[in-house]
Amino acid sequence: MTINPALVKNVLKTYDRQLINGRRLARLSRYLHRGVAEEAQSGSREAKRRSLVQRVAREIIENLITSDSNNPLVEEIKQTLSRELNTELVFHYPPTGEEMKIFAQGKEGPQELSQEQKELVLGKLWELTLNKVNETML
Repeated sequence: MTINPALVKNVLKTYDRQLINGRRLARLSRYLHRGVAEEAQSGSREAKRRSLVQRVAREIIENLITSDSNNPLVEEIKQTLSRELNTELVFHYPPTGEEMKIFAQGKEGPQELSQEQKELVLGKLWELTLNKVNETML
């Protein structure tokens, strides 16, 4: 019996979407339970805008960067990051629910970054994403 590769690909895509949605729901649940009194008290338009920019940037980093999204904003952020770091990076959430792993193309194929390198890359990614979202938001 042979298995149609297109069916396997569709199953894996569906599974990936379910994992992403599960993470999104878990984050939303934490957000709702944490209390948003600070945001409600902050009445300035700039503070609200900054908060919204940060939420969108967090969503991009946690969901779209690791997915096979064809979003032009995500592609531009990835290209800028690769250009600034002079290496091609791959972002991946393991199916076991661990935190995001970052791989860099090495001489012997993709190699996982150390914790220090990962923190530097995530800091740069956060900075680039915040700037890009801030530029594109009305």
